Amino acid sequence: MKPITIDLPHSLGPIEARRRLEEGFDKIVSQFGGSAKLTRQWTGDVMAFSATVMGQTITGDLEVLPDAVRMKINLPNVLALMAGKIKGRVQKQGQILLENKTPPPKA
Repeated sequence: MKPITIDLPHSLGPIEARRRLEEGFDKIVSQFGGSAKLTRQWTGDVMAFSATVMGQTITGDLEVLPDAVRMKINLPNVLALMAGKIKGRVQKQGQILLENKTPPPKA
């Protein structure tokens, strides 16, 4: 297993960040193919997950912090060869998911 860690800063607050993660996590996993299978379980502000992608099982967790989400992903050896590409793709999709889309207040 090759662990990777991704920190995704946000300015949403933990409640909104968790809501968006709950709605959008499937989309991130689906980036790796329609055959991906996902399980997840929340304990407080930590979500443990397992995803089967291309016949390989990825495990990990993500923690919702007040100003960031920290993801720890364990890649099996076969997928570890693509760790950089996987990290980049997950980071990009996570940033889009946590982007603050609220317009700034008018002066």
